[in-house]
Amino acid sequence: MSEYLNQLNDSQREAVTTLEGPVMVIAGPGSGKTRVLTYRIAHLLNSGVAPWNVLALTFTNKAAREMKERIVDIAGSRSNSLWMGTFHSVFARILRRESDKIGYPSDFTIYDTEDSKSVLNEIIKEMKLDKNTYNVNGVRARISAAKTQLISPEQYAKDERIRSRDQMSRRPYIHVIYERYVKRCERAGAMDFDDLLYKFYYLLRDNPEGVKEKYQAQFQYILVDEFQDTNFLQYAILKMLSRYPESKQNVCIVGDDAQSIYAFRGADISNILDFQSEYQDVKVIKLEQNYRSTIHIVNSANHLISYNKKQIKKKIWTDKTEGPKVKILRALTDTEEAKRVAGLIQEYRNRHYIEYKEMAILYRTNAQSRAFEEHLRKANIPYKIFGGLSFFQRKEVKDLLAYLRLVVNENDSEALKRSINYPRRGIGKTSLDKMLDYANKNEISTWRALTELQLPPRTTSSIKEFVQIIRHLQGMAKESNAYQVALEASKLSGLEKLLKQDTSIEGVNRLQNMYALLDGIKEFVEADEIGEGGEVANKSLSSYLQNVALMTDLDQANNEDDYVTLMTIHSAKGLEFEAIFVVGMEENIFPSFMTLNDPSQIDEERRLFYVAVTRSKRLLTLSHAKSRYQYGQIRYNDPSRFLEELPEEHIDAPTPKVKVIGEAPGKGYNTYDASPKGRVSGHFNRSPRSSARPSPKIDTSNFRPSPSDKIAKGQQVLHLKFGKGKVLSVDGSRDKRVATIRFEDVGGEPKRLMLKFAKLQIV
Repeated sequence: MSEYLNQLNDSQREAVTTLEGPVMVIAGPGSGKTRVLTYRIAHLLNSGVAPWNVLALTFTNKAAREMKERIVDIAGSRSNSLWMGTFHSVFARILRRESDKIGYPSDFTIYDTEDSKSVLNEIIKEMKLDKNTYNVNGVRARISAAKTQLISPEQYAKDERIRSRDQMSRRPYIHVIYERYVKRCERAGAMDFDDLLYKFYYLLRDNPEGVKEKYQAQFQYILVDEFQDTNFLQYAILKMLSRYPESKQNVCIVGDDAQSIYAFRGADISNILDFQSEYQDVKVIKLEQNYRSTIHIVNSANHLISYNKKQIKKKIWTDKTEGPKVKILRALTDTEEAKRVAGLIQEYRNRHYIEYKEMAILYRTNAQSRAFEEHLRKANIPYKIFGGLSFFQRKEVKDLLAYLRLVVNENDSEALKRSINYPRRGIGKTSLDKMLDYANKNEISTWRALTELQLPPRTTSSIKEFVQIIRHLQGMAKESNAYQVALEASKLSGLEKLLKQDTSIEGVNRLQNMYALLDGIKEFVEADEIGEGGEVANKSLSSYLQNVALMTDLDQANNEDDYVTLMTIHSAKGLEFEAIFVVGMEENIFPSFMTLNDPSQIDEERRLFYVAVTRSKRLLTLSHAKSRYQYGQIRYNDPSRFLEELPEEHIDAPTPKVKVIGEAPGKGYNTYDASPKGRVSGHFNRSPRSSARPSPKIDTSNFRPSPSDKIAKGQQVLHLKFGKGKVLSVDGSRDKRVATIRFEDVGGEPKRLMLKFAKLQIV
């Protein structure tokens, strides 16, 4: 019986064996939290507690299954009678038992997200409301938030503050939709996911036939995992279940306030911060030994989180004193950042023998994955997007690419089917089926069938509108670069407008993904001018689509079990890797620009960074770029404030101190001299690109770029990379002037440089 206790350190053993009264276990990262929870439940059973008297609540079914398997190994098959699972699964089980007390059948349906949206869409249509103003995702989010705060439809309708907010967003009828939605679900004998908690709370509160006392008496020992992630409603239920007058309030919560990162989902950090004030004589046990990471990572994380004002103080420590310091990688552009991260991954695998599956790239938002996917593919490094689709497989990305493919090749039937009625323009499935059937029977392209087939006048008018859009873009593609065509397509098609109307978190992410695709196309158009001294290449739409088509063709020859993981930091919580790359460490990205005016949100962003840092066992790289494409523009961001909060003794170079020296051309954004005054890491000195040919030697102290509008045919000029050359011709106008120059020290064909970026000095 005591053998498993011998596997624990002193703090872990205390958390496992303190069974009576309220207990709060503060479990730092890598401190063996899962083992403590598992052994505590097993110890309860081995101490004579009946399994049906134990309620263990987790946040994922996977965690519950894994824990139960371990408990069975220690305490035997009686563990199968435990009440253990997610909040939703356990409460659904009880609701089915007590369904008659709330007017539901025992086999009620549980609506998923799509079911809920379908019901809401139906109500919005019946009420003849504008479906763009009353975007279904936004409406659903408002109803979900109301239920989480225990606000009924009646209370919602009477609350002037809530109604005023709806009025300001031009959605004054949400309270009516909420009321009808609830009634429709009830008539259908259905509950959505929020209802599983909402209905259970009211079952306990209204207490028909003593149901509250029944479950208070049954659940004599309650355990909650990841308590920092609980919301208002979950905690309200917990307090109601655990405050049985005759009990000793045997509730054990396990969590870490420093890892509370889900406020956007409704998680309330005050639940764990204020737990001691809610219960009397709470036993606080801190698990502070980290078994995962090296001393450089652990001490960096400790120093970082000390900047947060509201927290439960603890000092995480480790006995792993060997290992490299935290590496900070500074790149000139986001493209260079991605390329160098890919290079480090290859280095770690070839030199340090770390498998791909032991490495992960973590970013703040999904839209950041694009550049890293491109460079991992170019380097033949297998990877997998975790918690989401590959960037180029996301719907909003494929939707815009479908329009672009159709511009280049109007006979592309798959692109036509995807784009012809999205956004909706009144060309229904029946009409499309007729077109496809006509094309197949006459052995012609779908596009030709589109223009030949006789359809009802309204459909014909919509088809003409669609054809005009494609024809306009085709004409534009003959004269403009890929980015200009793509930007016009995003607007003319209606895709941008449609995505902007969805203000939910998911909707904002989809819009960001479309903008990230546009950023990638803009980067494709201008990459050489910026990265290679301004050299011009083929920037046509056709060239870009060929490029992206090769990148989206995943090579299945690689070992599917060995791949680099790409994911958001939110998705990485609870995981660990040998090597972690936290990328995009810049102001406005991490911390997010949406949090900069709210100290509490900055604290949550810092906790998110803390989670990212502590995922690493041994190798931690933090990267940031001096400039990157965002929303079609080159943005110049400061290095993240979080980098300056890291202790220098655990970093392989001091964090660069930011000094403003000027403005980026025409953008009004600051550009920065981030060179440290003291010792400098090799990462900051290394050239972003290497070349077999030595660079021409130019005296940089005397180099002064001439105004780009003064460059003319026949002049001798100097370029910092290419050396001395002669201007053979100049074409274009204003910001689009391009010079053709033959350089003496660089062989091959004359180079074409965009003068806006080239920085030439007239000799």
